Amino acid sequence: MKVGIVYTSTTPELKEDVNRELRRALGEEIEIYAQEDPSILAEVRENGYVTAAPAARLFTMFMNAVQENCDAVLNVCSSVGEAADSMQDAAKYLGVPIVRIDEEMCREAVRRGRRIGVMATLPTTLAPTCSTIRRAARECGMAVEITECLVDGAFGLNQEAFRERMGECADRIADSADVIVLAQGSMAYCESYLAERCRRPVLSSPRFGAAALRRALQDKGTLMPDRRRENHA
Repeated sequence: MKVGIVYTSTTPELKEDVNRELRRALGEEIEIYAQEDPSILAEVRENGYVTAAPAARLFTMFMNAVQENCDAVLNVCSSVGEAADSMQDAAKYLGVPIVRIDEEMCREAVRRGRRIGVMATLPTTLAPTCSTIRRAARECGMAVEITECLVDGAFGLNQEAFRERMGECADRIADSADVIVLAQGSMAYCESYLAERCRRPVLSSPRFGAAALRRALQDKGTLMPDRRRENHA
């Protein structure tokens, strides 16, 4: 079994978390085909939204994964999640599911509480994540209140300083949130720290994305359901 991973930017922590969660969900024997194009995120940040040129390069990476015989593709960047959504008709036609790393996390947040705090270091990630949460709530027939938290000054910080900066920002929204969502996969290593500090459920995307990819492969018939793994999850 071979899965594609599409990154627009990476950190060592993000790659480690994504690879670990994929192997935990799909088995150590899976083959991973990873691609990265940091110019996509750079242009999205510059323009404030996903313009045509970076979207085209994103789509090319999806198609590269298809040509490399991947059974499914995981889109890791939340800033381009809505662009990935626009490829779903093509994905169904090709028989290669394209799974957003953050969508199931957003659904879980809606299941966890009505008041949802969303943390991100980029406005271009904050907006689409909030949009996905609102869509998930609407599809579930629920109303939610979202508190946005843009973590300014986080870029360039080392891991310890970044974690502390995240904690300071989380403190400001904890009282108004039943659950806190970390909009970027690169924040995942802060999840346990923030949950303990704020005494709130904190959700990060890698484990949810890996579980969603597993279900997509099961629906496709590439992967047989593992009842013990599902019950554990």
